[in-house]
Amino acid sequence: MIEGLDADVVGTDAAATRRDEIVAAVTDHASEIARELARLQGGDYGQATFETDAASWTLKYEAGDVQYLRYERGGREIYVVSTQQPPAPGALATALSDYDAFVAAFNEHVRSLDGVLDDVTTEYPEVATVDDVVATRQAILSELREVADAMAQQLYRYSGDSYGTFTTRIDGSRWELNWEEGRADYLRVGGEGGVYLLSQYQPPDAHDLRSHADDVSAFVAAYNDHVREISASLETVSL
Repeated sequence: MIEGLDADVVGTDAAATRRDEIVAAVTDHASEIARELARLQGGDYGQATFETDAASWTLKYEAGDVQYLRYERGGREIYVVSTQQPPAPGALATALSDYDAFVAAFNEHVRSLDGVLDDVTTEYPEVATVDDVVATRQAILSELREVADAMAQQLYRYSGDSYGTFTTRIDGSRWELNWEEGRADYLRVGGEGGVYLLSQYQPPDAHDLRSHADDVSAFVAAYNDHVREISASLETVSL
């Protein structure tokens, strides 16, 4: 028999049990800090770092639970609380020698916020309404819709198709009236990525409407010219 193999091995149960008891107590205490941080930061998730004379402490929390409490000093990291594994007893003892300073740093941070919002006024200027501009825009769009639908109805009658598009250029810009079943689907200026004066989804910006409103008459005139052209093309037909 090899000498020494019959020697007793000292068990670690007592040290591990004591370590687990301490970690559980620290977790409960740090959870109080986590809940206060969550209230302060306004969310269920986050982390914060606090400096002591000896080290840096970082507390990360999620939904009220401590994800980890990390002690850092001189490039050495000790996870006092972690979802992965508990610290070695010696490392835990090293970190906890500075734990009171960590709590004091947190408390000082909270105290530094006392009165910080006292001079903030809650008397705000009156909010302007958009009633007038919305009403005016709607009135203009209603008239534009009526004209566009009238054009769409005539184009529908002429083509016989359920869908179609009439395009022309006004002052260098492409105007496009898309119609469906005799009703204007959209009126767009500028091609793809352009401005939708009429749309199924939302009205145009007031500035965009102002920029193009004066050219609507020219667009209607171009449509009328188009109708006269197709009418004239049949005038010389005889049967």
